[in-house]
Amino acid sequence: MTMEIADLHTHTTASDGMNSPGENVKMAVEKGLKAIAITDHDTASGIEEALAEAKKHPGFECVPGIEISTLYNGQDIHVLGYYINHLDQSFLSKLDQLRNVRNERNHMIIEKLNKLGIPITLDEVAEKRKAKEGNIGRPHIAEVLMEKGIVSSLKEAFDVYLGKGKLAYATPKRISPEEAVKMIIKAGGVPVLAHPGLYDEDELIPQLVNVGLQGLEVYHSDHSDEQEEHYKKLADNYRLLPTAGSDFHGIRNGVVFHGDIGNRTISFEAVLKLKELAKSP
Repeated sequence: MTMEIADLHTHTTASDGMNSPGENVKMAVEKGLKAIAITDHDTASGIEEALAEAKKHPGFECVPGIEISTLYNGQDIHVLGYYINHLDQSFLSKLDQLRNVRNERNHMIIEKLNKLGIPITLDEVAEKRKAKEGNIGRPHIAEVLMEKGIVSSLKEAFDVYLGKGKLAYATPKRISPEEAVKMIIKAGGVPVLAHPGLYDEDELIPQLVNVGLQGLEVYHSDHSDEQEEHYKKLADNYRLLPTAGSDFHGIRNGVVFHGDIGNRTISFEAVLKLKELAKSP
């Protein structure tokens, strides 16, 4: 009997992914997954299309999600939200504000790159969006850097310029991770800390548990085996639901950013648990 599995972290053209929400669903179905979550950065605009496509595939579950960008100790911390009410106007209004901050960060990065002597404009970056209204993110900037021959790969773009602490890294004022957790709960969702192995801020986990964190993304494309073992223990210690996600963004210049759909998966039981938690007061 084939195990029913889910990939709970994917991005689409609604933010900085390369594939449409419907295409993400189709790829997940083709790979034999039972469920996929659409978790675009600070936007819920791709969810309706994904849900509509999922309805065409009986037995397949599309989880409406979000990945909210926050700031803690000078670095980006991402909080995932599952089974959010993606039509809640108060929630959507708050997301509009968060996207304004993302735009501010893009300007800051471009300015830093210009000061380093790299001729790049926000208009050039915006042209890399696959959807006209999609969010602009660092992968779009990396794509332009590759086209200009400044770097040879996405990895080099992040290792030299765009990653945490690198030459053009920028961190505008954002909401705190605690605020994101509360925001997700208010929207009827289940908050989960994304890829904790990328932060080296484990003390943040109990702080977020105190305000309602309910899960930890234990399995992620950029986590080592040792990190996955470590965060599984922390999830157990704090009675958090372990989740898994590829963090799929699509293929840029022949390279899959983070991991392909299904690169990291969790049992479908986790999806049922998320749904149950979302229905709980």
